[in-house]
Amino acid sequence: MDKKFWFIPLMLVLVFVLAACTDDGNVDEQAEGDNASEDGGQGGDLAIGMTNEPVTMDPHTSNDIPSAQLRTQIYDTLVAQDLDMEIGEGLATDWEQVDDNTWSFTLKEDVTFHNGSDFTAEDVKATIDRLLDPAVGSSVAFMFEMVEEIEVVDDHEVHFHTEYPFAPLLSHLAHNTAGIMSKEIIDEDYQNALDGADSDISAEDYYEMREEGGDEFEELSEDISESLGQVIAENPDGTNHLQLQERNPGENVVLEKFDEFHGEERNFETVTYRVIPENQARLAELETGGIAVNDSVDAENMQRVREHEDTDIIDQQGLSMTYLAFNYEKEPFDDENVRQAISHAIDRESIINEIQDGRGVLASTHISPSVIGHDESQDEMAFDLDQAREYLDQSDYADGFDATLWISDDEVNRDIALFMQDRLSEIDINLEIEQYEFGTFLEMAEQGDHDMFMLQWITVTGDPDYGLYPMFHTESQDGSGNRWNYSNPELDEVLEAGRQESDEGTREEHYAEAQEILVNDLPITPLYYGELGPGVNTSLVEGVEIDPVGIIRLENVSFPE
Repeated sequence: MDKKFWFIPLMLVLVFVLAACTDDGNVDEQAEGDNASEDGGQGGDLAIGMTNEPVTMDPHTSNDIPSAQLRTQIYDTLVAQDLDMEIGEGLATDWEQVDDNTWSFTLKEDVTFHNGSDFTAEDVKATIDRLLDPAVGSSVAFMFEMVEEIEVVDDHEVHFHTEYPFAPLLSHLAHNTAGIMSKEIIDEDYQNALDGADSDISAEDYYEMREEGGDEFEELSEDISESLGQVIAENPDGTNHLQLQERNPGENVVLEKFDEFHGEERNFETVTYRVIPENQARLAELETGGIAVNDSVDAENMQRVREHEDTDIIDQQGLSMTYLAFNYEKEPFDDENVRQAISHAIDRESIINEIQDGRGVLASTHISPSVIGHDESQDEMAFDLDQAREYLDQSDYADGFDATLWISDDEVNRDIALFMQDRLSEIDINLEIEQYEFGTFLEMAEQGDHDMFMLQWITVTGDPDYGLYPMFHTESQDGSGNRWNYSNPELDEVLEAGRQESDEGTREEHYAEAQEILVNDLPITPLYYGELGPGVNTSLVEGVEIDPVGIIRLENVSFPE
């Protein structure tokens, strides 16, 4: 049969990641000495090449990985996660669950913000109150929607009161979008927005109105929504080891060492994040010493980086799952036999080995092995065309049908889609592929009018609640993540029980049950779990690490003597 492939050239601004142009003609000009020194492990500037430009330094107005790379260095969170996603101290030195709906946090003393102000519980309250403010319209507000009140007990103790027991609260507080900002910069940001809306009230007056609610508050919050975040984006104010020095849109962001940092000494003075979208340009910069770290090495060049005398790959199992989504309410995808037939007709192993040069792990459930509660007892979805035909024969579409697959404008996505098109044709499913710019694609996928689309979900907290509740709970059809109109009351009950259960063993039982339900229902079919592999120039830098979220960790960086 003839392959059908359509590219839809709708030029819209990308929603989550921005790519910028760069001139890669001078990749040999930067000397290796710029990244190293003769101080015996000390260095000047650490240069990191980024595929995409960060969206904003404001933690509440974007949830993209490029922005998170920088914000993780600028802001501290109340608690932190290590490379194994285990919870440890952040700005809180101790915490306890006082009762089912109350958590108490003891805060670290003698901590200073970049602007020189002292860190107190008021900053925690101001940060979370802002995150939940409808005027901000945060894309991660759903992570804290259960928080009813932040109670300031004293300067160094704060209580979180939740509407219902919420077991994953600590992992959510470790997420980069929960980075603590100074109340001073938050006040300044609100006042700037209020002034821009020609309002004569102060930021403190606005906070009081927010507590009371009502029509007047709703009207004012709408008036200031477009201006909120301007001050914070340009002057991020955290307590972590790096602070913003300068940002040159489309080129780089420079962070400098914060001398009053409350943690251990760092071995560099500045970190420059260079925006280099082209794979080959980043690779050349890595090999010649223009950058010490390449945030993303494409699969076909992995071996080249490993074999180069000065470069290597940092391997890390990721938290992502790439999946094929069905429209659960639309014929013929409302038939579970059709979903099973398509799922068994996909050769996942060949996708990993032939298209991605072996990068990726065969998927068995809807959360990756790096996520707490991944059910290892589930088998990978078998590639079996005979079984796929049997499922199709049990449906009302034994003779096959035509369908459309939406994908974003990514070369790997296109290759995978064409590969699936060939396989599905063998069971008489004629697939037409439509490719869109990423922002357009996301906007369309959220409308729920698709037949099928392919996308990736990253369980960024490492907790199964984030991996399953936004994706599959009925209430998440509001735009949180359930784009396929899936609803199963039995699963809803299991997911609600999982997020409210404090005993880890019992939680894992709930999530094992949830994964079994999803493997049977298949509102989406998991394809593979992601593997991370940034490149590093080992002659320039040592101790670079990457966590399963994809954040490049700089805590242990040093420079070879």
